[in-house]
Amino acid sequence: MTRSVVVVGAGIVGLAVARELQNRGLRVCVLDKEQRIAQHQTGRNSGVIHSGLYYAPGSRKAAMGTAGAQSMRDFARAHGVAMEICGKLVVATDAAQVPALMRLLERGLANGVPVRAVDAAEAREFEPHVSCVAALRVESTGIVDFPGVCAVLADLIETDGGEIRLGAAVSEIRSDGRGATVVTAGGDIRADYAVNCAGLHADSLARRSGLRPSVRIVPFRGEYFELAEHQRHLVRGLIYPVPDPRFPFLGVHLTKMIGGGVHAGPNAVLALAREGYTWGDVRPGDVLDYARWPGSWRLFRKYWRTGADEVARSLSRRRFGDSLRQLVPDVDPATLVPARSGVRAQALQRNGQLVDDFHFEHGPRQTHILNAPSPAATASLEIASAVADRVCEHC
Repeated sequence: MTRSVVVVGAGIVGLAVARELQNRGLRVCVLDKEQRIAQHQTGRNSGVIHSGLYYAPGSRKAAMGTAGAQSMRDFARAHGVAMEICGKLVVATDAAQVPALMRLLERGLANGVPVRAVDAAEAREFEPHVSCVAALRVESTGIVDFPGVCAVLADLIETDGGEIRLGAAVSEIRSDGRGATVVTAGGDIRADYAVNCAGLHADSLARRSGLRPSVRIVPFRGEYFELAEHQRHLVRGLIYPVPDPRFPFLGVHLTKMIGGGVHAGPNAVLALAREGYTWGDVRPGDVLDYARWPGSWRLFRKYWRTGADEVARSLSRRRFGDSLRQLVPDVDPATLVPARSGVRAQALQRNGQLVDDFHFEHGPRQTHILNAPSPAATASLEIASAVADRVCEHC
């Protein structure tokens, strides 16, 4: 008899997991509370195929991100998904940043990323309007239509007999020795195994399903602008700053988009709802949920000044523009066009440390993906393979 798996969440990770399980001969059903696929993190990101440059050697992000950059390019080419390999610069805008840039080079090389150091003159051959004293160049990275990837995955799943049920919110997963029961308002669904890919709600679902997760998801809103059409020529590909190693966020950057626009951002602020895409989106229950977590207060105490700076930049287009002008001085803050924001589902440990790697936890006949922010879209096919290994071993 064919084994069956229910996957909760129809973002790129959930769909990739379902398709990989289907490829291994399992029957799959994907559930999502929204009426369309890829409505949250997947549908609101910048579309960058990350190279694996930033992540600690030996981590899941390093291995899966580097491999995922290749597998995602291959998938897009094979299925006709819009993609452009436009290359990336990570730039040091002053001499004080150069040592950190060189450490990033060492990390990238350790991860197998095709990265090299370039001087300011060569950097301007790639990006004529950039301001830097030194830079790293990654030729192999680019941009892709991640919602388009999801559309292909969903079509493959359904064509091969899988099921995708939208408008199907999941309240809990119950397990016993023979399988899992996924509880929805429309009725219970019985399967041999269940995988939680619920993104912003993953930790909440894990708790309702009998686990005591070691992490809590704290939502951070990434706020974006786009360059006005007459300024798009200022950016040819991807321009990133040297990241602050204390944070999992990469800093405000400039990103060419599928379709020809240029994304600018993100500014990162604490969201007041798990799906808090604006300052007006407030859910007291969500705020109370992360406020009760001891790690939240440890994090806030440690980084309150940085958080205040991010809020100030959120409320001031001039401050936001000044951050962009450090990379490309010709950017005109007055002409920036507001773009829709995204929310990062960032897991936080009890001790106040942000979880820096992909993080999975397991229960009887259950797997819960509890930290899969960037570069999870890039690495989604690799995450799917790892999850499928676990499912097939325990199903």
